[in-house]
Amino acid sequence: MNFLLKAATVIDPKSSFHRKTVDILIENGIITDINTTIKAPDHVEEVRLNNLHISQGWFDSSVSFGEPGYEERETIDHGLQVAAKSGFTAIALHPNTLPITDNSTSISFLKGKSQNNAVSLYPIGALTIQSNGVDMAELYDMQQTGAIAFGDYKKAIQNPNLLKIALLYVQNFGGLVLSFPQENNIAGKGMVNEEEQSTLLGLKGIPALAEELQIARDLFLLEYTGGTLHIPTISTAKSVTLIRDAKAKGLQISCSTTVHHLTLTDKELSTFDTNYKVLPPLRTQKDINALAKGIKDGTIDMVTSDHQPINIEHKKVEFDHAKYGTTGLESVFGVLNTILDIEQTIAILTKGKSIFKIKSESIEKGNKADLSLFNPIGNATFTEEHIISSSKNSAFIGKPITGSPYGIIANGKMILK
Repeated sequence: MNFLLKAATVIDPKSSFHRKTVDILIENGIITDINTTIKAPDHVEEVRLNNLHISQGWFDSSVSFGEPGYEERETIDHGLQVAAKSGFTAIALHPNTLPITDNSTSISFLKGKSQNNAVSLYPIGALTIQSNGVDMAELYDMQQTGAIAFGDYKKAIQNPNLLKIALLYVQNFGGLVLSFPQENNIAGKGMVNEEEQSTLLGLKGIPALAEELQIARDLFLLEYTGGTLHIPTISTAKSVTLIRDAKAKGLQISCSTTVHHLTLTDKELSTFDTNYKVLPPLRTQKDINALAKGIKDGTIDMVTSDHQPINIEHKKVEFDHAKYGTTGLESVFGVLNTILDIEQTIAILTKGKSIFKIKSESIEKGNKADLSLFNPIGNATFTEEHIISSSKNSAFIGKPITGSPYGIIANGKMILK
């Protein structure tokens, strides 16, 4: 389809139209004209939206759905609609399905299910068979089929030799290894951050040390092997320091944090609301301050929603028995936009593409139209009505948001809320 965006303000520092309000003509998925005023040709759909802003398409590096195996949580088709209406043109999908995405056939299934969609789905293959942490999976075969990275979702690599071998092996084909930051022997049976709040609530704690020991170990291994390592969803102040120092050494290390770790503390747990049961657990204000500093100085490469739909029967239970996870695609832009300025928000939502080797398209004539559409102003409270996902387990219900995504134009299609 062909579209004409009217009076769109461009937020793209790599574009010559950055901060300018222009009309943009898109034909057959390509930006064919950008000008102050463009008259819509007969074959073009004109798009006028209040205070329309556009940027390069947003990318979320940590998304779970459910299909195959857990379709009651979220299907691929509906999940990609959620992503599109939340402003994302690309997502990396975790392998925590049933069966686990640990072979090329599973990768092909995911790629096939997402074909001809506005949102590009990039599968993450499991690092180990069945994500059991014992035997390395078919990494090369999965990459040849379309996997962009390898990691066992929310499962730490307990065997350091396994991580060493994986980091060495993937160098043969430019692969990226993900290592979840938790030392399970230290974490034990903990569920929340080990601090004053865990004591007050009588809940078993996971100390920050569990995350930091694992990261320190992984960085020693990376320094020994070379290769490229990504540490997802860090949550503590010391973790930021460790990764900052590793980058200063020149190690090929990247990391992310989540929007909930950047904005919510363990004090939210006082209501025993299981929507706040996440892994890593919510930490303290000191940790939030360090994470924010890490974003500003470039230590933290991206902020993710860590979107994890969980059906109600696994959340509306006692805190001890509830599953970890929160949805986040629908809220991530509005929440980030309350704590960062709009250019910082857009930068952090697009920066991760380069780490996962996904091509970026600046907003210029002749380039592919891969665009997120949004309104950066307007204060509101996030409610269940904002949730498009099949599962409603959001940690941000009742929290303030600023601005709102309209949708996307990508892969020759437009999807709006």
